[in-house]
Amino acid sequence: MKRNVSSSKSELDLLVSSDWAEVLKVNEAVVEFLESCRLSPEVVSQCTMVVCELVENGIKYGYFDKDGAMVRVIARVARGSISVQVINPVGKSSQVYLQELDRTIQWVRGFQAPFEAYIARMKAISREPLEAGKSGLGLVRITYEGRAVLDFFLDENETLSVSAVSDIMS
Repeated sequence: MKRNVSSSKSELDLLVSSDWAEVLKVNEAVVEFLESCRLSPEVVSQCTMVVCELVENGIKYGYFDKDGAMVRVIARVARGSISVQVINPVGKSSQVYLQELDRTIQWVRGFQAPFEAYIARMKAISREPLEAGKSGLGLVRITYEGRAVLDFFLDENETLSVSAVSDIMS
């Protein structure tokens, strides 16, 4: 993991390899950054979870066929909100994931409140066999526990950008 030179007091910019061990380093860097912004421990915990969930998805579903392909993490604190953007390469094999990402975000938006989506997903998980090994809870956790609004954008270079924006009270 490396920090981009452009990082400032209100912005954290990281480049992360596709190695799972990097998630712990990202967690530590995000906590340090958010604490330096003088945010409450609750907000730090919530936002760190959001970043780590998005980074895990970036690593899990990214396409890292080129040397040096990395996940980029940008977190900005400004005017009572925090925005997180995780950018990673995707490939043709990622189409199923992209469709699932879109479906999940639209599904969550269909509820009056993120808590309702969270409960619905927990009920669905409880009915699935343990062997399925996939909870699909990460994005729902981001919206409910992280109090964030999710969105994504796929550009012409097959680079996926997933963002989460939260209102914060420090």
